[in-house]
Amino acid sequence: MGERRSACLLAVAMALQAAAVLGGGEQQSGGGAALLDPRGLEKFVDELPDMPRLRGYGVAEGGALVAGNLTIGMYDTTWKFHRDLPATRVFAYGASRETATVPGPTIEAMRGVPTHVMWVNHLPPRHFLPWDPTLTTAAAPGTRGVPTVVHLHGGVQHSTSDGHSLAWFTAGLAATGPRFSPPPYAYPNRQPPGNLWYHDHAMGLTRVNILAGLMGAYRVASPDEEAPLNLPSGEAFDRNLVLFDRDFRADGALFMNRTGNNPDVHPQWQPEYFGAAVVVNGKAWPYLRVRRRRYRFRILNASNARFFRLRLSAGLRFVHVGSDSVYLARPVATDTFLVAPSEIADVVVDFAGSTADAVVLSDDAPAPYPGDPGDKAETVAVMKFLIEDAAEPDTSAVPAALMPHYPRPDAREAATTRRITMYEYQKNGTDEPTHLYLNARSYMDPVTETPREGTSELWDVINLTDDNHPLHVHLALFAVLEQRSLRRVDEFRECMRGRNNARACGIDRHLAGGRRHVVPRQERGWKNVFKVRPSAVTRILVRFKPLSSGAASPEDSRFPFDVTTGPGYVYHCHILDHEDNEMMRPMKIVR
Repeated sequence: MGERRSACLLAVAMALQAAAVLGGGEQQSGGGAALLDPRGLEKFVDELPDMPRLRGYGVAEGGALVAGNLTIGMYDTTWKFHRDLPATRVFAYGASRETATVPGPTIEAMRGVPTHVMWVNHLPPRHFLPWDPTLTTAAAPGTRGVPTVVHLHGGVQHSTSDGHSLAWFTAGLAATGPRFSPPPYAYPNRQPPGNLWYHDHAMGLTRVNILAGLMGAYRVASPDEEAPLNLPSGEAFDRNLVLFDRDFRADGALFMNRTGNNPDVHPQWQPEYFGAAVVVNGKAWPYLRVRRRRYRFRILNASNARFFRLRLSAGLRFVHVGSDSVYLARPVATDTFLVAPSEIADVVVDFAGSTADAVVLSDDAPAPYPGDPGDKAETVAVMKFLIEDAAEPDTSAVPAALMPHYPRPDAREAATTRRITMYEYQKNGTDEPTHLYLNARSYMDPVTETPREGTSELWDVINLTDDNHPLHVHLALFAVLEQRSLRRVDEFRECMRGRNNARACGIDRHLAGGRRHVVPRQERGWKNVFKVRPSAVTRILVRFKPLSSGAASPEDSRFPFDVTTGPGYVYHCHILDHEDNEMMRPMKIVR
């Protein structure tokens, strides 16, 4: 009881401190300039940028690879999102202020070669975007500065380098959070090759800091494993596409509403942020000139809350080769696919198959997703590919098998089964949500999930809200085994709100006869994010041990660092507005 009371007092103190640290006249989000109608911006006039690439490893004399050391700062600077927009104030990652970009530089790491990053906060005393001091928010008494901390999403690293939400720090380390770990951060890169991304993770400010621009791509490569696949390679043919949405004012400023949906409870917080302009690699509706050959696109949805359901015109298809941070066992072809906030789809597109000279990538997902039954979502452009006329020699391929040697998910190996329930609450008699909890507990409540290292667990994730929530588990990988709809969900929800006990509320009875949803083939492997359907139970097998590629040995069940020490890990919904308002829980790994 004393531990819970201390956590609650800490949360209140943090909110009051936030009001002193972050508040002020700079929170104008564009001042008085009118909100921009994006229909006035011409599409496909800016060329798609390829973000700067930073090598996360060193090369010793003789060619041996050694640990890399990077210094990456967070800068208050400006960025041009569109040819016809004035420069926009942003927070951006970069090796220097002059080279800082939105998104930040792509870090290229090598499997088995550590990358050490000194993350340096150069941000100003006050945030330029609105924030909400009634949330549990990163701040410190008597100090001015914007708190930040970096999480390598999909990374397998010690919790002191994981970007714990309470491990934040301000410029010059003038203030630090209660779980602060001094930089540099160490990324072992011992995991399989694949796609990751890094982003801000400060408590209560994640949605604001990422909206300001603090995100970037990270790759783990393994030439010995990947070269035989003969997938499209090289900077020209293997591109990261970082998608997100934004609203702008006419003066180019980022717009974020200063008034919440339920201002009597939260003066600024809103359940989801949606912008009318679709941005790819920092440009609104860009174009890319391509040759008539195969290209590989590593597509990250870095939006706060928007889902993208992507499709190509001219009859072109996607061939999926990876999902999140892991290769698929075999390629999967699709005409369209859904990617949630923080999900990564690794696809190959063959432009040689197009009879057109231009192909448009479009989106038709409702916002919020999945929307109301019967609603028809508008189809909007994302970017355009301009295809050169001449045929292009292409020696790349998509093999019949990719990485089939990873262990297949097997529910029989689970050491225990847990139930994780997603709740949405309203106060003051309104229909507007005021906070979202996992298992009816706030983030600051004591740890209840204590998985044992070297084991796997079955998690039945019960979604009692109307939203689809992309679930992310730090450190672990998981595989989705099934999704089943709940029957008479209102009755079950009412019981759960009172008792928070799925067995006592008759979950088996409410699942009986419920629809079984098919998991898309490209999402049946190991992932670190998955879309949890509303009014459904999603069963996942969570792996708290490394994903090895050969015959298992006792050492394979242990991580290359002590997972039991440090601030610990978390799991959460990756709609950033939900995460910031308590839809996140701590997790402590034990032995």
